[in-house]
Order: sequence, then structure tokens, then C-alpha cells
Amino acid sequence: LGGVFEGGHGHSVAMLGPWLIVYWLPRGAARAAGLCARARCAMAGADRQGNAIMTEALEVLRGVIHPWHEDHFGHMNVRHYAPFFDDAVYHMWTRLGLPYSGMLAEHGVHMVSAEAKTRFMKELKAGDLIVIGGVVSRIGTKSCTFDLRMRHADTGAEHAAYEIVEVVFDPATRKSAPMPDAIRARLQGYLRA
Repeated sequence: LGGVFEGGHGHSVAMLGPWLIVYWLPRGAARAAGLCARARCAMAGADRQGNAIMTEALEVLRGVIHPWHEDHFGHMNVRHYAPFFDDAVYHMWTRLGLPYSGMLAEHGVHMVSAEAKTRFMKELKAGDLIVIGGVVSRIGTKSCTFDLRMRHADTGAEHAAYEIVEVVFDPATRKSAPMPDAIRARLQGYLRA
């Protein structure tokens, strides 16, 4: 149920899960960005050999790189990747149908970040547009791991990857807790190995 398909009038239509997202992107630009290949296209990029790939990532954030993000080397400083990824994790929970705003009331627990790792692949400069997509990559007894990718919105190039471990937290005991079955079931529906 995911992918990008060529729509009418030279535009591309992106489908993700049960949602339909229309990108008013000229077909030629979508192809140049590595998003389209003939009638069917990859959602967000290509492998190292340039072959179109399908992903099941949920789009969780879009942003703009501003001049104040740049350092003396003329690219976005590493300190500014963290806020983009942190915001994306909040949106990830909502896209999974488990928004922070109702998690404590509904499940008696909430999530806390226990570990985060960022890999930087390609620099970003002021004026670049980014899109972050994420997947659930692991589900444990008390935690889960998200794999998020920051890509250039125009080219599809991957600029950074972020792996974060989120731990179930019981605010009454101030300790980690077993994952409630309802949260586990929701996460399993989005698990990608």
C-alpha cells in the first residue's frame, strides 16, 4: 500500500499506508529526485546502486535549514540535527496512533528516551528542505527502537540517520515498566525488520 505513482497532469501522487498524500511535484523532478521509476516509484530514495526501493517509513517531520543552523564550515552544525529528530519522535508517536497527549491517561505509562545515536552522511546548507521518515525497528519487553532518516526533500538524498530507544516509564514508580499490550499491538503493526 505504499509508493509513488505518476498522476495526471505531470504530477506524482504518493501513497503511504491507508493515507493518500498528493505531492504536486512535476514528474520530471520526481524522477530526477529518485522518487519515480516508470509507472511505479520508490517512496523515498534508492539503494547504493541507484535502484528504486520501497520503504514503509512514516513521514514524521518536514523542515527548513536556516542560516543560523550553519557553522564556520558553511554547513548545518551537528548540534542542530538533534532538535529536528527530537521533534520527529514526538510526531512518530502520533503517527503510530499513540500520541503523548493521551498515553498516560489511556495506558498509565509514557515513554522516555534512553539512548540516541546519530550518523551523519551528507552535509546540509541554508535553504535545504528536509523530510524525516521513521520506522519501528525493534520491540522489547520494556522498550522499542525507532529508526529515523533525514532526507533532502528535493533530491531524496539521505543526510542523517537517527536510532533512538524509547523506554516505557511509570511515573508513579519513576522506573521502567513492562510495555502494555495495547502499545505493543500498535507498534507491531508498524514493525519493520
